[in-house]
Amino acid sequence: MAIDLSSGMDASSDYFLSERPEDPQFRESASMWISDDQGVIGLPRVGIEAVAGEWDRRGLQVNLGFPDGRSVIVREAGEGRSPVDDDGICRRFAAGGLEFRCVEPFRTLTMTYEGTALDTTAAALAKGDLDAPRVPLRIEVELTCAAPPWVPGTLNEDAAEVFHEGFAGAFISPRYEQLCTSRGSVRVGGEEWSFSGTGLRIHRQGARDTGGFWGHCWPSALFPSGRGFGGLAFPERSDGQPTYNEAYVFDGGRMIPATLVDAPWLRRLQPNGEDVSVTLRTADEDVRIEGETILSSCMAGGTHSEFAPALQQAGVRYRWDGEESYGMMERSIPVDQLEA
Repeated sequence: MAIDLSSGMDASSDYFLSERPEDPQFRESASMWISDDQGVIGLPRVGIEAVAGEWDRRGLQVNLGFPDGRSVIVREAGEGRSPVDDDGICRRFAAGGLEFRCVEPFRTLTMTYEGTALDTTAAALAKGDLDAPRVPLRIEVELTCAAPPWVPGTLNEDAAEVFHEGFAGAFISPRYEQLCTSRGSVRVGGEEWSFSGTGLRIHRQGARDTGGFWGHCWPSALFPSGRGFGGLAFPERSDGQPTYNEAYVFDGGRMIPATLVDAPWLRRLQPNGEDVSVTLRTADEDVRIEGETILSSCMAGGTHSEFAPALQQAGVRYRWDGEESYGMMERSIPVDQLEA
């Protein structure tokens, strides 16, 4: 049975905005998380954030991680440029040396980066230390979508209420993500790697306010059999009100609603080797997926940071009933709740 990779969404919704939005808080974002199927390298988030108030000066982030703790990163602003192709369709989204391209909506996407990056470690980043040499960096990636998009707030009634009528939508903003296969190459200085693997792509359009954010856990992976999973949960609230928790299990054909029942909340900025196993509860069963971080990039957080909570963006080795794959996990927590 053929999979509807758009879930009925119009193809035009996967293209990019043609001009600056009127609302200065409105933003467009595209990002990818890339996993090498050998676990040699990973790209635990490459993304662009364009906010209407500074539409032509866009935040860009590139994270390249290695299992030995090395992190090659870019954190800077880059000039935007026109997304419009010769036929009038807005397929491109760019900032400085980073560019995303929608080759075929909900099916094929590419990402390229060419520039320089800080050659550092996850341990140094966890301390907020950005004193590192710069090295040339070039990345080329192609993603092929393998599952329908997940749109947060659509899989169960509790999540929909918290997302659309409560606080969650303001933190997350309207978005969708898709599990993908990937292939590409990475060159750092004189070193080069070619890889095939998996990925997750995200497209987000809307206002977003992360002030007062108190943490999250966001895991995802695609397995060789075509199965996959994903989810996003916030910790319990101090006021006892319902929190946001929504997930899915993809059986190769269907998106099955689920929740995360034992999210591995961030407690320390550990570069790798941490148990981040998850259990997804569906209406019929609990699905247990073992996970261990193998590489990461971190943000120490704090009041002067671009994102106040401490943040870890990680590549994870997952195992599901004997099947192994590599995927992603992003977690955050207020700085004062980190363990020493």
